Amino acid sequence: MNAPSVPRVARSRFGVLPDGTEVERVTLHAADGLEARIITYGASLQALLVPDTAGHRDDIVLGHDAFEGYLARRQFFGATVGRYANRIAGARFVLDGAKVQLAANNGANALHGGLEGFDRRNWRIVRIDDGDQPAVTLAYTSADREEGYPGTLDVEVTWRLTRPMELLLDMTARTDRPTVVNLTNHSFFNLAGARSGRDILDHHLSVAADHFLAIDAGAIPLPQPPSEVAGTPFDFREGFEVGARIRNDHPQLRVGRGYDHNFCLVPADGEPCFAARLAEPTSGRVLELFTNQPGLQVYSGNFLDGTTAGKGGRLYRQSDAICLEPHAWPNTPNRPDFPTARLSPGEVYRHTTSYRFTHVVKGAIGTQSEVELPDRSGR
Repeated sequence: MNAPSVPRVARSRFGVLPDGTEVERVTLHAADGLEARIITYGASLQALLVPDTAGHRDDIVLGHDAFEGYLARRQFFGATVGRYANRIAGARFVLDGAKVQLAANNGANALHGGLEGFDRRNWRIVRIDDGDQPAVTLAYTSADREEGYPGTLDVEVTWRLTRPMELLLDMTARTDRPTVVNLTNHSFFNLAGARSGRDILDHHLSVAADHFLAIDAGAIPLPQPPSEVAGTPFDFREGFEVGARIRNDHPQLRVGRGYDHNFCLVPADGEPCFAARLAEPTSGRVLELFTNQPGLQVYSGNFLDGTTAGKGGRLYRQSDAICLEPHAWPNTPNRPDFPTARLSPGEVYRHTTSYRFTHVVKGAIGTQSEVELPDRSGR
């Protein structure tokens, strides 16, 4: 695939909803070869093309080549998730003394916004920037009591290509009544390529967290303080292969069928901080994730079961991808000891996450010895 020589934006039709509404795709091209394709359905990252050490570009996120795959089955590939990402126990909570009953769609719990979350909505394009930092901004208005959540919520999501080899995601939200807000992007990454046929167990992962949240059988955090990662398979502070300890006989790996846990980050005054680093040995691609969110859900693709055919007709199986989802901690509305997810009128919810790509120096996959990916000329 030849990379474009200058930054630019392209807009095209991607599909049609059953009611005849058009689903669009906006493609952001950067001069260094980075390319992001965003569709209005779910404000989703449909494809992300990143060069390897030789400058060859591959799409590194799972998903579908055609819109019909997104419509047929809800799997959150690349989607914007809300109004509340992850789970709320019992699909209910109390806000300012009032009981809030949500739609239960994960057993008795509410998951990823309910039965028809933000990932199942067709967002509108409100702005396109075609310049040195190509970008698209999408908007959605969530009605009061949609899926049970109080308050009309106006949300904007901006995808932007910035600096060398960086994809920046900015989310904002405003409400007319007190509510809870917790947004994330749910991309499934495989740095070897979505069509490579390789799993992510050999990806080297680092996570900047001293604690994680232990969960029960319903993936709800246990009624206890965060657990220390030290001495457990959840200690990624120095970096390990994802598969190195995933089959250890640890009770939390059994209950999650692998990694599907919130790691507790320590953001600095709302500014994005380093949260995770993912490196793949064959391509040499490295992803560094920075965010201002208090948690990072690490999900090792445990429930990909081979029943979905994705890009290139490949069946997606367990551990074919890994999700790194920055957001508030699960079940925060029911846990006053957790960082709050409350949003009041006059306040602005802000979520910033950056995905920075480099490549690893040969033989240094587990280190920070990296340089930026070359452009197509090899410089």
